[in-house]
Amino acid sequence: MARTFRVVVWLAVIGAVGYGAYAARDRWLAPVEKLLGYQNATAPGEQAQSGRRSGQRQGGGGRRSMSQFSGPVPVLAADATTADVPVYINGVGSVKPLNTVTVRAQVSGRIVGINFVEGQDVKKGDVIARIDDSVYKAQLDQAIAKKAQDEALLAGAQRDLARYQMMVKSASGTQQQVDTQTSLVGQYTAQVQADSAAIESAQATLDYTTIRAAFDGRTGIRNVDVGNLVSSGDTTGIVTLSQIKPISVLFSIPQQQLARVNAASAAGTLSVQALGNDGETVVDNGSLGVVDNQVDPTTGTVKLKANFPNDKLALWPGAFVNARLLVETLKGVTVIPSGAVQRGPNGTFVYIVGQDQTVAMKPVKVRQQDDTLAVIADGVAPGDKVVTTGFARLQNGSKVQISANPAQASPDTPPSNNNGQPVAENQVQNGGAGTANASERPHRRHDGQGGQGGQGGTGGHNGHRGQDGQPAAGGEQGVDTGGGSASNNSSATPTQQQ
Repeated sequence: MARTFRVVVWLAVIGAVGYGAYAARDRWLAPVEKLLGYQNATAPGEQAQSGRRSGQRQGGGGRRSMSQFSGPVPVLAADATTADVPVYINGVGSVKPLNTVTVRAQVSGRIVGINFVEGQDVKKGDVIARIDDSVYKAQLDQAIAKKAQDEALLAGAQRDLARYQMMVKSASGTQQQVDTQTSLVGQYTAQVQADSAAIESAQATLDYTTIRAAFDGRTGIRNVDVGNLVSSGDTTGIVTLSQIKPISVLFSIPQQQLARVNAASAAGTLSVQALGNDGETVVDNGSLGVVDNQVDPTTGTVKLKANFPNDKLALWPGAFVNARLLVETLKGVTVIPSGAVQRGPNGTFVYIVGQDQTVAMKPVKVRQQDDTLAVIADGVAPGDKVVTTGFARLQNGSKVQISANPAQASPDTPPSNNNGQPVAENQVQNGGAGTANASERPHRRHDGQGGQGGQGGTGGHNGHRGQDGQPAAGGEQGVDTGGGSASNNSSATPTQQQ
């Protein structure tokens, strides 16, 4: 029992000593840092925490609030203007040739000639390839000869028919002979007609040995060479021919926009722009060709097809492309930069700069907004100056200074002194614990090393600045700063030095 009691007592003593060392660490750590030569080498954030702890021990005299930065807030501003704003519907799609065909042979045979160069632009009717036509010429000659034979038979049958008819009139022949000969003439007539059809068929087959382009287009990579045997059953074909001038883009839009597109297209042809890889550069302008007759139930989108002249060959078959459809143009609307529109619990609002260089928070109604411009339906008039950058310290009625340099309007980046340390406006103030006399200024030693902050007397004498440029805490209570506390609370957002 006694041993347990002694262990508990020792634990309590050790805990008390540890807590006391932690609470007084600022007092005994500063002399050690000074002795080792890196008194003010701690991070500005740690010095700020030490300054806050010192300010709390001095009754809050070392804490500075945002309200003490009484200078104007640096911002960037822009004027509200009047402009005509186009309304687009964006979609993602792919480029399709206006026409494409795989050129195949319609008859079997050996390739005897290739009359194009890969990647060549050809016209409708130009010869693509030739197949050996000797067999098909012979078939045509046979059909022609057969027709001539049947025509001769027909002519003899017709002469016999005429004689039989004369014999019947003179009662030297019978009517049966006339009827039989009439049937024979009809048979030969039909045979001649069949021969004519056979000739046409043979001629068409012969023509198939010369393969021609079906439309204007560009050839791809050929699949056969001279000497290869081809047939109508080949799936690869000889070459692929695609019409790329003009060309089509097939893209999709949400089904919610379908009614708007139909209403706009009823008034006239809609223009479509094809955008580059950056999503901003217009590579070609075209027109809407057709809206698909059904909505895809799996994606809730509807397909649209637009045609482009593609004179510069900026669009290529199979490539993915962003397209935007112009459905409306808003005439004479008020526009401001999109960065000026802010959102709060009560909706969207902007800060309007008045003639006295103060800002007023005003709710607005945004009709349309993109990455660069916002169309304002209500709340802003043309000519109003709205804040676009520097909202961190703004509130209704704040005084502002419009900066020409965007870097000066960033409240998140405090200005720096000559040593690269952040400084704030109004570092030297009158009155209060830990503040300096307005008639005196903190000074630096010539070697750039600040001395230990002295204890301030009743008159509020200034201590020296430390190595990091932070003034040592002085004041009425004359507490030991230990080089780690500061009269400024570095956690407060600094303003640009005026």
